[in-house]
Amino acid sequence: MNSAKVKAALDEAMEIEGALGVCLVDYQSGMTLGTAGGDGLNLEMAAAGTTEVVRSKLRVMGALGLDDRIEDVLITLGTQYHLIRMVKDTDSLFLYMALNKGLSNLGMAKFQLSSVERKLS
Repeated sequence: MNSAKVKAALDEAMEIEGALGVCLVDYQSGMTLGTAGGDGLNLEMAAAGTTEVVRSKLRVMGALGLDDRIEDVLITLGTQYHLIRMVKDTDSLFLYMALNKGLSNLGMAKFQLSSVERKLS
C-alpha cells in the first residue's frame, strides 16, 4: 500500500466530526503505518495497545472455533470513543480512531470510517 493512499485516507478520516486522531496499524508487527491528528494523544502508544486488543480477540475467536472476521471494535471512555476498524481484504491492517464523545455522532463516525476503510482495501 503506497504512502500517498494511506495519507489521503487518514486525512479523510480526520474530517469526521469529533476526530482527535487516527492511525493505520499492522497488528502482526504492531507497527504504525501512518498517523494523522493526535491532539495530545500518543497515537503510537495507543496503536500498540490496541494491537493487543485485536490479537486477543482473534485468539478467542480461534479458541471458540469461530470462522468469521472482526469488522470493528468500539471502546467507550468517559469523554472519548475509540474505534478499531479492520481493513478488509488485507492480512493484518486496522484503522484506529479516537473521537471526542461530546462532539461526535458515533453512528455517523462508524459509517464514515467504514468508507475510509474500503478505500484502503
